[in-house]
Amino acid sequence: MQYQNFDDIDFNKLYVEQKEKSTFKAKAKESWDKKAPSMNEKVHKSIYNEQFLKLLDLNEINSLLDVGCGVGNLSLRLAAKLSQVYSLDYSPKMLEILEENAKKKNISNIKIINTSWYDPWDEVPKADLVIASRSMEVKDMKEALIKLNDKANKKVVLSYKVGGSFVSNEILEVLKRDIIKKPDYIYLVNILYSMGIRASVNFVQSEGRGTIYSSKEKFIESVSWSIGDLSTNEIKSLENYYNNLDKNKIIDEEFVYWAIISWDKEVQ
Repeated sequence: MQYQNFDDIDFNKLYVEQKEKSTFKAKAKESWDKKAPSMNEKVHKSIYNEQFLKLLDLNEINSLLDVGCGVGNLSLRLAAKLSQVYSLDYSPKMLEILEENAKKKNISNIKIINTSWYDPWDEVPKADLVIASRSMEVKDMKEALIKLNDKANKKVVLSYKVGGSFVSNEILEVLKRDIIKKPDYIYLVNILYSMGIRASVNFVQSEGRGTIYSSKEKFIESVSWSIGDLSTNEIKSLENYYNNLDKNKIIDEEFVYWAIISWDKEVQ
């Protein structure tokens, strides 16, 4: 299809089509419930947390809506700086662990909301700042962005995986797998542009698989979580790969990059 100009391109339609084709499929609520305890062991220590928080301007921000909050790695940190935090997730187990974490830290200004992207948000409160950190693997991106924008009094900040894959090229080569990538972050920027929203983009890092898993079993489980069932030969290849990793050497491929996309409501 040929387009006469940029405004003729329906980026959300392209996003939806690419998302449907992608190798990487959405996880059921039960899968996230099962993953919650192991996530709670790692996510609070991630370099990602402080990098994300450094990009937040909390001036005149009193309340937060954390969409896809998980076990609370960001909600808990921000609760100490704000009057009210609303932590939203569709995994009951994630929210249960978040509440346990808050209780241990004597944090009492977090209210949990058990709902999903696809439920009505009529009862979801508005907040000065709305964030959606690593939680936007949705079927229809424009619908999700509208929901975030509608709930924000002042500002929206979200993060989205760079590169279109949850598995590095290096690991894909080990597996000898071809994949169909998911939509990359630039789709979101262009969808926002089509909505009249001029967003800013920054980039942060999180740890790669080779640097955060203490055993090859957990490493292989993580790869399978992202890409699906593994054959016996693929498991053997991953075992060999993990055993030969230099744990003392940090290289770029051992980091994952995230686009931080943000906008202020008053300057749309």
